[in-house]
Amino acid sequence: MRAPPRRAILLVLVAAIATALATQAYWRPAALRLFGVASEEQYLGYIEGETSLIAPPVAGQLIERPVERGGHVRKGDRLFAIDPTVAKAEVSRAEAALAEARARHQNLLTGKRPEEQEVIRAQRREVAASLALAESEFKRQGELLARSVTTRQAYDQAESQVRQLQARQASLSAQERAGDLAAREAEIAAAAALVEQGEANLEQARKRLADLMPVAPEDALVENTFFNVGEWVPAGTPVVSLLPQSRRKLRFFVPEQDVVLARIGRPVRFTCDGCPAGGLEAVISYVSPRAEFTPPVIYSQSARSKLVFMVEARPQGVPSTMALSPGLPVEVLPLGQDAP
Repeated sequence: MRAPPRRAILLVLVAAIATALATQAYWRPAALRLFGVASEEQYLGYIEGETSLIAPPVAGQLIERPVERGGHVRKGDRLFAIDPTVAKAEVSRAEAALAEARARHQNLLTGKRPEEQEVIRAQRREVAASLALAESEFKRQGELLARSVTTRQAYDQAESQVRQLQARQASLSAQERAGDLAAREAEIAAAAALVEQGEANLEQARKRLADLMPVAPEDALVENTFFNVGEWVPAGTPVVSLLPQSRRKLRFFVPEQDVVLARIGRPVRFTCDGCPAGGLEAVISYVSPRAEFTPPVIYSQSARSKLVFMVEARPQGVPSTMALSPGLPVEVLPLGQDAP
């Protein structure tokens, strides 16, 4: 059998090579777009949202939920309310206990009331008048005894009466001075500690009441609601999920040869459907430490071009009227063409 001409073999080889190149040129961009790499011109990714789940710390009946799914809330807006009857009663009890502790502490600092001190002063004046009369009688008994007109017993009784009244007068004077003083330092310190304990209990009771009626920590989209008014909410079970604008991020994939340029804090530019002309800016906040393969292949030296690294970035300066919805596709300018 005669061998085919050499020219025919060359034509077949040229045709096969052209077909392979055309197939690669057609399918490679599509494969890269499918697995996260747009081409040499851009990286493809999507918007990812980090949801905040708002839940009560204790179980109770849901009595109020002014927000609706899909609505927007501003920072400080009420999200929902669990029946606060018991919590409000606890706050009132803590307030009363604190008022009592403060009154006891203040009472120890001020001494006796002026009315009580006036009673002691009146008794002291009465004793002073009786003492003056007793001293006069004692002096008279001394003169009579010198002339032997009275007995020694009468003289001794007059002397004893004077000494008793003098002691009584000294006792009342001491009581008056003590009444002007505050309590002992140890008693005052103990009363002050009770005041601090009451303040802590009141703060804790108010915090429990506030936890039953939480407010939005920041402006956000109400992504979902899980309970309706009147239903029983178990402790720690979310009632509302929020998606703040600040918790939205880009997630895109960078080829292995460009990952060295992906540094945390580096700005990147991206575009999306509905984005303003010129795109928006984001700052890289995370770079995956592990690589991923685009199609499922066995690793080899020739397969390095198929390795990609997942990168996350926080959008910056996004207008409040623009919603970067989770799942929205984005296109990121390659790091080699962006400002470092």
